[in-house]
Amino acid sequence: MSPLFNSIIANIFVSLISLIGAIALFRNKLGSTQFISVLVSFAAGVMLGASFFDILPEAFEELDTTRVLTWTLTGIIVSFLLERFLLWHHHQHHHHEDAHDIKPSAYLVLFGDAIHNLVDGIAITASFLVSPAIGITTTIAIAAHEIPQELADFSILLHAGMKKNRALLYNFLTALTAVLGALTSYLFLSSFETFIPLALSFTAGMFIYIALADLIPDLHHSHGSYLNIAQSLPFIIGILLMMMIVNSTPHSQEHEDEEVFPEDYVVEDVNKSFFNDNSVQKHQD
Repeated sequence: MSPLFNSIIANIFVSLISLIGAIALFRNKLGSTQFISVLVSFAAGVMLGASFFDILPEAFEELDTTRVLTWTLTGIIVSFLLERFLLWHHHQHHHHEDAHDIKPSAYLVLFGDAIHNLVDGIAITASFLVSPAIGITTTIAIAAHEIPQELADFSILLHAGMKKNRALLYNFLTALTAVLGALTSYLFLSSFETFIPLALSFTAGMFIYIALADLIPDLHHSHGSYLNIAQSLPFIIGILLMMMIVNSTPHSQEHEDEEVFPEDYVVEDVNKSFFNDNSVQKHQD
């Protein structure tokens, strides 16, 4: 089977498996205010953990510190400006009741999640172009990341006022952007090589902004010792969960694959020759 076919199947698998938690939440009707607040706390921890333990470290492997931090700050600034615009638009259109009831943070989550899934699709395709073994390993690692991430995103959409069926649909559509990433990266992979770390840094900035500016402040509105514990523990668990997943799965192709695949140096040489074939020919001339 071709790498393109394998990558599309893998991305569809990730898109479906990542929605298991959201579907379970939807069918069991666990959308109570207190339960959603617990999931929002968990979501804040997952977003911060994913940003600082996974997304940013991968960006730092490809870019210098200044460029990574610049694009991370750009993600924060753009998120702020988008939220201000959506908030203004939100208050200017009172005649659309459904849209009026949805907080701007919901659209930021969908936009950021779409970018994140798009990059995941690119990463899966790139790994299958190197070898099926690395492709399968990368798919498993990304699926492990996406299950808590999609569950967290679904809880944020509910918290923002979106109806369950609409939140489930939008969450699934953003997950399918991974397939779009697979198709486009297969055709134009060499041009995406420099785009990936920039997109990762930008996405990390968006996730950091959402966690610190939208989710955590909302948790401070609840009072009481029981609620304080019920909301603090999921936040810490979300951070620790992402830390454990990152440390136990070879999500990074250039760093952690050295321990999983002893022949990584050969794979790395093949990978470099695949992306830089033109430059190698110039050196030979």
